[in-house]
Amino acid sequence: MVDSKDTPEKTSLHQSDETPVQNSPYIADLKQDGLVADAEASSLGSPTFQGVDEKAVLRKMDIRLIPMLSLLYLLAFLDRGNIGNAKIEGLVDDLHMTGPQYNWTLTVFFFTYCVFELPSNLLLKKLRPSRWLPLIMIAWGIVMTLMGVVNDYGGLLATRLFLGVAEAGLYPGVAYYITLWYPRHRAQFRQALFFSAASIAGAFSGLLAYAIAKMDGVGGYAGWRWIFILEGLLTVVVALVAPFAIHDSPETATFLTEEERRFVIHSLRIQNSADSREIDQTNDKFEMRYVLDAFADWQIWLGLFMYWGITCPLYGISLFLPSIIKDLGYKSSTAQLLTVPIYITAAIVAVIAAWVSDRRKQRSPFILFFMAMIGIGFIICLASTGRGVPGVMYFGIFVAVVGIYPAFPGNVTWLSVNMAGDYKRAAGMAIYIGLGNLAGAMSSNFYRAQDAPNYILGHSLELAFVVVGMIATVVLRIIYQRINRKRDAMDPSEYPENPDSLGDRSPLFRYML
Repeated sequence: MVDSKDTPEKTSLHQSDETPVQNSPYIADLKQDGLVADAEASSLGSPTFQGVDEKAVLRKMDIRLIPMLSLLYLLAFLDRGNIGNAKIEGLVDDLHMTGPQYNWTLTVFFFTYCVFELPSNLLLKKLRPSRWLPLIMIAWGIVMTLMGVVNDYGGLLATRLFLGVAEAGLYPGVAYYITLWYPRHRAQFRQALFFSAASIAGAFSGLLAYAIAKMDGVGGYAGWRWIFILEGLLTVVVALVAPFAIHDSPETATFLTEEERRFVIHSLRIQNSADSREIDQTNDKFEMRYVLDAFADWQIWLGLFMYWGITCPLYGISLFLPSIIKDLGYKSSTAQLLTVPIYITAAIVAVIAAWVSDRRKQRSPFILFFMAMIGIGFIICLASTGRGVPGVMYFGIFVAVVGIYPAFPGNVTWLSVNMAGDYKRAAGMAIYIGLGNLAGAMSSNFYRAQDAPNYILGHSLELAFVVVGMIATVVLRIIYQRINRKRDAMDPSEYPENPDSLGDRSPLFRYML
């Protein structure tokens, strides 16, 4: 953790401080994107930073930021999804719950999770991430531990509600936090590294639940109770260490030199501009209009359909995968272990796909490709239903999951880099992810106990959401293209006063495709 007394003064950039050159890596990006011509590059006034190696700076940030962020999300996803592992170890029977009651405990989590994401993201912007993120970790770790000692349906329902409150700030907070460090052409790879922790959590959850379930009877507690208790305690322990490993912003990063800090800040300010002019990305003082701007932003509401097309399958699979596999005829211990190869493969594919997407500087083609994989996976599941071929059903689930985990960071990154202004982006991402996660409330009711083992209704609904999401993705790209072309055709004399302060509404801003 960086104490204020050790914090360097916030870096201020002025183009007159440096000498413009043609070989700046970000000028190269602009030329490659076709935003500026070679002859124009030398006159853009983009500063060079003597002795700064871009790759070395990125490695520094990756090493200092990504491992801890990934660990935080691994624990969050582990703690929200381990109820699926606990179910097949006897949770429902011990608490005398019905199938609909179990589904309702899954659903209520997303109500509070959605409501508290926006205020949490605004607090993250206002407070220091090195304090806020560990604080909410301690809160959900305590709630998770208490979940292991509930005695009835009401107790489980209450703990799931409070788990949603505590976990609400993590994913949108970290997704926004990454945009404060990495330019948009570098962001998805880091989002994927961070989000792949979710797929690792899926694999780790199965292995951990398999091992912890062996503690059945220890201390008079059933094995499923120990799953909650031990995983909750692990979260609290990591939260106590987290403040020392989370850095608040590039301006205060002591692991970067003064010149490197200036380089990172400058690269973030020119990343969306058509002519390498700095676009104002910061709102130092909170105003309600930034939140209202986010609520009125058309791209968030259209993008929600894309988000639901990915998150409905994501939560449907993560919450019910052990049960789906068990209902194919495998015993619970085998079902836990069979989830592992699915999630490991998904994590590897997600990272590779994000790296290629960053190199190609394209988002929508990759999102569409992997959403198509999700759809194909569910089609395989539906086609193999009732045919006595559990291996084919397992393969269909495998294909769907391998599509889900690369598509998700792509869609979040795409929307986040197309919003400018810190408070607007913080609010916009919270709204987008918060409302998007209502998909979890929907999909937690797709797989009903009475539909086992075929789950035709669940697979069909997931497929429908994927198709709608793919249509939304295509429409979103078409609109972005039209706006970019319109802005390209504008004469500079038509620009409003101070266009660089208008964020993504500026005629200088170009949407990433």
